[in-house]
Amino acid sequence: MVIVGLKTRKMESFLFLVVLLSGCFALEDNCKWKPSRDTSQGKTIIFPRETATDNVILKHTVSKPLTQLTVCLRSFTELTRNYALFSLATPGTGKDNTFLIFPTSPNTVSIYVNQEEFIFKVDPAALDWRHTCVAWDYETGLLQLNIDGKSYPRKVTKKGSPIGTEMSVILGQEQDTFGGGFETAQSFIGEIREVHVWDWVLPPDAMKSFSHGYWFPHGNIFSWKDGTYEIKGGAVAVEY
Repeated sequence: MVIVGLKTRKMESFLFLVVLLSGCFALEDNCKWKPSRDTSQGKTIIFPRETATDNVILKHTVSKPLTQLTVCLRSFTELTRNYALFSLATPGTGKDNTFLIFPTSPNTVSIYVNQEEFIFKVDPAALDWRHTCVAWDYETGLLQLNIDGKSYPRKVTKKGSPIGTEMSVILGQEQDTFGGGFETAQSFIGEIREVHVWDWVLPPDAMKSFSHGYWFPHGNIFSWKDGTYEIKGGAVAVEY
């Protein structure tokens, strides 16, 4: 039954890409998946220092509990210690790490889903922009990590619950409480840009295209192009 379910998911993703790309070539003017680079991504957020105050709050759009989730972003840092890239918390005790992207070393990334930690061994990070995508499916439990277009072995989360609509989404800090509880030693120093969040699982081919700057639909929960965010502390936004 599990194998059949996974094959069905894979086929659905494949058909989605076929339909989407077919529509792009037929209606190129209205499609975000055009065969050209996307240069409309706006600004880079610079986190200049180690602190418990610098962060960015994403103003998301969620109207129903999330059974699927994909987060993609670009980051640039010299850090070799652990740090938080993307932190999603929901209200209540023990829900601070509802969805967390937390690199712990140049070749290890921890992903938390509903407080459960998954450790991915990855290629060592070069001193350059790094593109990270994480996708999760509540029904199958599958958790996927893709860095710079390379997919790593998938993991399976425990059967938990969908992510509720009330959530705090923050860049650059790890939440120990809903919307706060930051620790200086876990703060991000560097640059983040092109953050997108979807309420569906982005197929690996789309993640790879996104990593190269091609063909991707902007996030429907949060889009870096026209989404709203609030900058806190000494973080600054600059054009790129």
